[in-house]
Amino acid sequence: MKVIDLVNELDLQVFSGKEGLDNEVSCGYTSDLLSDVMGHAEAGSIWVTIQTHKNVMAIASLKDMPAVIITSGERPGEETVEQSNNENIPVLGTTMRSFEVSGKIYNILAKK
Repeated sequence: MKVIDLVNELDLQVFSGKEGLDNEVSCGYTSDLLSDVMGHAEAGSIWVTIQTHKNVMAIASLKDMPAVIITSGERPGEETVEQSNNENIPVLGTTMRSFEVSGKIYNILAKK
């Protein structure tokens, strides 16, 4: 499944990284602890978090993640947007809580 498919199905806001909307999503990972994501997330995971700072992009790039979803109506910082555009890793947003959007992503991916 492509990032753009999740954007459309979940009505996600695209903050940045539009060049990466065709990136492939194979699974998901939900965590707000960067060390947890570094240690356990798989390549191809769309990352669900409340974190908004630029270090999110460093981890997403390191772990070969197709996109990051920021939840609870939070917005990415300026440096995060800039890095997202440079890396072609979309930063997406939603007003849903992490639990809710994670469950929806799980159900969507389980059907594919």
